[in-house]
Amino acid sequence: MTSATILGGIAGPDLSRAERDFFRAADPWGFILFARNVDAPDRLRRLAAELREAVGRDAPVLIDQEGGRVQRMRAPHWTDWPAPLDQAGRGERAVWLHHYLLAQELRAVGIDADCAPVLDIAREDTHPFLRNRCLGSDADTVIRLGRAAAQAMLAAGVLPVVKHMPGHGRARVDSHKDLPVVDTPLDELRAGDFAPFRALADLPMAMTAHIRFTAIDDAPATASAPVIRMIRREIGFDGLLMSDDIGMQALSGSPAERAAATIAAGCDLVLSCNETPAQMEEIVAAAGSMSPRATERGQAALALRRAPVQDDIAALRAELAALGGLAA
Repeated sequence: MTSATILGGIAGPDLSRAERDFFRAADPWGFILFARNVDAPDRLRRLAAELREAVGRDAPVLIDQEGGRVQRMRAPHWTDWPAPLDQAGRGERAVWLHHYLLAQELRAVGIDADCAPVLDIAREDTHPFLRNRCLGSDADTVIRLGRAAAQAMLAAGVLPVVKHMPGHGRARVDSHKDLPVVDTPLDELRAGDFAPFRALADLPMAMTAHIRFTAIDDAPATASAPVIRMIRREIGFDGLLMSDDIGMQALSGSPAERAAATIAAGCDLVLSCNETPAQMEEIVAAAGSMSPRATERGQAALALRRAPVQDDIAALRAELAALGGLAA
């Protein structure tokens, strides 16, 4: 049966025999890659193929490729993209082109899911780790540009993973290092922070926020059953819901305890990015196999993968450059 864990703990640009054997036994739903896994295009393409071969199926291969600080694939082999908030200032067409062209580069090396777009709302006090990764400073702008970004990626054959549900924009600390705590009243959160996720709830996959909303629960959203219920029932998201990286210090407990809490709260998948092989074995045991409903959601998401639309890439790059969104 398929494990409830996406495993990203691949040491380098090549899959070792031990890693292959582990993945064959664990059977993760999919994989996530990082800069440490990225070398030349042919080598990256081979890695994606070998990961799928290890589990014997066309498993999704994910990456974080937003633009700005968060992009695992960079020059000289790939484009160095502007930050999403900078691109957003150039308009909806620039955002569409950015995400379409970016996704074309991913698909060409066998990567078929991207942890983007960020639907969090940028505020003056949003922590710098997140702020310029957003698409706007109000809900309507984020909804409009988030929809354009997601549609562009789908057209290029790449599944979007929206983040960070139900909203991370009020974080004033870096959740990689500490737990952000938000004391905003629930009505205000509903009207602003949660609105982009509600408007784009039809998209296939989403990632949770490691952030605590005191108006809802004492636990961070990723490990909070009340927050996950709200995501499902009020926000209306019935797609595949994965945690943000459980290795981030916003969460407490051992990796296995974090994984168990994530699944118990109602997430479909655990995202484990930097754990040791021994820790990953414990995570797999703690998370267990995907539930039947999670499996259905995963199948529905993967059914949206399609061959990329064939466009004149050179012309689209020239158009984006003319908008100021790409170095000529």
